[in-house]
Amino acid sequence: MQTRKKYIFLTFLASWLLLFFFGGDRLRRFAFFSGREARAPRNWPRWTDRSLLKSFADPEELQSDGDPSLPSPRARRAARLSVYRDSRCRMETCFDFSRCEEHGFKVFTYPREKDQPISESYSKILASIERSRYHTPNPEEACLFILSIDTLDRDHLSSQYVHNVDEKIRSFPLWNGGRNHLIFNLYSGTWPNYTEDLGFNIGQAILAKASFYTESFRPGFDISIPLFPKDHPQRGGERGWLYQDSIPPRKKYLLVFKGKRYLTGIGSGTRNALHHIHNGKDIISLTTCKHGKDWQKHKDTRCDKDNVDYEKFDYQELLHNSTFCIVPRGRRLGSFRFLEALQAACIPVLLSDGWELPFAEAIDWGKAAVVGNEKLLLQVPSAARCVPPERVLAAQQQTQLLWDAYFSSVDKIVHTTLEIIKDRLLPHRSRSRILWNALPGGLLALPDFSTHPGDFPFYHLQHGRTLPAHLSTAGSAHATAPVFCTPFSGSSPSEKFTAFIRVVSPAGSLSQPLLRLIEAVSGSQYCAQILVLWSCEKPPPPSGKWPRSAVPLTIIQGRRKVRGPGLSDRFLPYAAIQTDAVLSLDEQSSLSTSEVDFAFVVWRSFPERIVGFLTRSHFWDAEQRRWGCTSQWTNELSIVLTAAAFYHRYPAGEGLAGQGARPHPAPSLPPSPRYYHSLFTEYLPAGLRDLVDSLAACEDILMNVLVAAVTKLPPIKVTQHKQHKDTVPQQVACKEGDVETPLDGEQNPSPRHSPLAKVKDTVGTTGSWHFYQRQDCLNQLVDWFGYMPLVSSQLRLDPVLFKDQVSVLRKKYPRLEKP
Repeated sequence: MQTRKKYIFLTFLASWLLLFFFGGDRLRRFAFFSGREARAPRNWPRWTDRSLLKSFADPEELQSDGDPSLPSPRARRAARLSVYRDSRCRMETCFDFSRCEEHGFKVFTYPREKDQPISESYSKILASIERSRYHTPNPEEACLFILSIDTLDRDHLSSQYVHNVDEKIRSFPLWNGGRNHLIFNLYSGTWPNYTEDLGFNIGQAILAKASFYTESFRPGFDISIPLFPKDHPQRGGERGWLYQDSIPPRKKYLLVFKGKRYLTGIGSGTRNALHHIHNGKDIISLTTCKHGKDWQKHKDTRCDKDNVDYEKFDYQELLHNSTFCIVPRGRRLGSFRFLEALQAACIPVLLSDGWELPFAEAIDWGKAAVVGNEKLLLQVPSAARCVPPERVLAAQQQTQLLWDAYFSSVDKIVHTTLEIIKDRLLPHRSRSRILWNALPGGLLALPDFSTHPGDFPFYHLQHGRTLPAHLSTAGSAHATAPVFCTPFSGSSPSEKFTAFIRVVSPAGSLSQPLLRLIEAVSGSQYCAQILVLWSCEKPPPPSGKWPRSAVPLTIIQGRRKVRGPGLSDRFLPYAAIQTDAVLSLDEQSSLSTSEVDFAFVVWRSFPERIVGFLTRSHFWDAEQRRWGCTSQWTNELSIVLTAAAFYHRYPAGEGLAGQGARPHPAPSLPPSPRYYHSLFTEYLPAGLRDLVDSLAACEDILMNVLVAAVTKLPPIKVTQHKQHKDTVPQQVACKEGDVETPLDGEQNPSPRHSPLAKVKDTVGTTGSWHFYQRQDCLNQLVDWFGYMPLVSSQLRLDPVLFKDQVSVLRKKYPRLEKP
């Protein structure tokens, strides 16, 4: 019996031991679970050396899990889906490419309703499109449609908020669910969450929006644009603030910020923490609470001190004298500060998590900005100090390129948006990121001309380019040599040129100046061919009356009626030209073979510029408050007349028309892409082409303005015979008996109130009228571009030993000095 009790006791004891080892911990947690749930949260530890530690945040800030006013991820997702119901739209699925096949990339703007208010900013956007080369008044030709309803401000608390947009756009017969439509927006959502709710369904429309969240952005479909103020210039815009004398790149301040501090709500977290990096020496971070109607209601203990410090510094002075500028998010992701920093060449330090940067599809922001993290604000100063000076200078230069190319005006912002969409239509012919991120920018690098950087005149191989040994600078006592940057490498300019002579003499006879010109040009060792553009209604003389030449001589009938009644046929991109260089000549031009040879050698060193003999200069007439143009011999020049000048015209693959030494008319050739000729005929809108028609002396000015706008460089003058100065030949028009003042060799007076020279009229009434037409043309071009593109220069290039008292055997171009 005792043995039995003993076994029962051991079995019971073993069971308790097993229960304790295998289930005891689970039972313990079950027993005390409810008690642990009821415990109060533990406070942050109380440091014994708390007085020695710098406090970067108040304990109550750390206890909270987040700002209760901020929308939850679920709320943000719901707001996003309410706007982007077609969130998976791509160009392949939500865009009708067939509308762009017949007429190309044309944009139609809806007619404006009389009772529909439009903001100043949206009026500028519509005006930019309507005055561009993309616009068409016919909706049947349109590839893209723009609403006349103002959708920029979708904050329903704003006075510019347009109600019932959904009902209005559905009533448009062309809406088609938003397909092939582009909608612009700067402000979305409202207090306190500032979601991306636009108040209407955009459907399948492309959205060009500021402050774009990456999670809402539809890649390859939507476009992120910058937030710009209502006083942003329509066209042109101010230049950037970086100049040649702003070296070294390090400035007085390393890092600056001056702006509003939000005490509550979205965006307050980042700006409330900015005071932590302020040291009052090389890092200036100033905020103020003094904004809004009820700022005193929410002000904290720092507000009074912050407001006092805020007034000690001028914002413009900080921009001018800082290397880096902090660009934190505001209520929305973007802010005006972004464009202000770009213009000031102050490298933006972006603290706006989740922001799809403007035009990031094309622009490489890693070369011009520092993208930071809002949660790592305290690491920003040390990161800025680690950037080497050469990298700082490169980023500053890139900010100036981006500002000038894409952001300095509403026109450029809108045109960049349209060009990005246009590139999507033909991806195989779209611009590379190299063209978008290098001078002169994507808007001037036409993909219809080429998509390879080496094909453009400003991307030739110029690393460490210097003047050739046989060139020297001369002219005025203040002659200066140009400063070169290092562009991308490409192919070298060709070793031959095409002489392109425009003839307007009556049919039946060839003038002696023309015959001498053909003889001089054909004698050049660099001449590949001579093309004579016969711009008269009567046929050219028979081939037997043309002189024999050592190079092919081809006659091309003028094509004035092909591109409209006003566009000069001189600058059409003729396929017969098969060389990089074109020597543009008028029949009355007087040049020697040595002059032609030397000018071509100079052009090969500067293929992106116009190189020529006859020059003009522009000036600002303060009394007349307009731009003037003078032919007086001064120490400055800004225009080289195309009556005798070299410029770039890249060859295409067509065969040369008119082989052989005997002249014969060339067949009607379709124009093929050439760079400056392509810009002249394709880039310029119809309004400027009409200007050439209305003002007879405008084509020279327009070509010089166009090249200067692309290169930001002046033309180059080369040495010439003295006879060019005094010769005033008369050109004969196509119709017999009509005489007009020539473009070359004219000596016209400066304006009567010109600050450069006050001279008497030395030409007849016809010459004065012709001269003042040039000035009218110049002022209208400045108005269209929004600024004066022409750049003045004091440089003239002469051969080495030119006019030196040495033996002619030591000179390469001795004939230049002969009378």
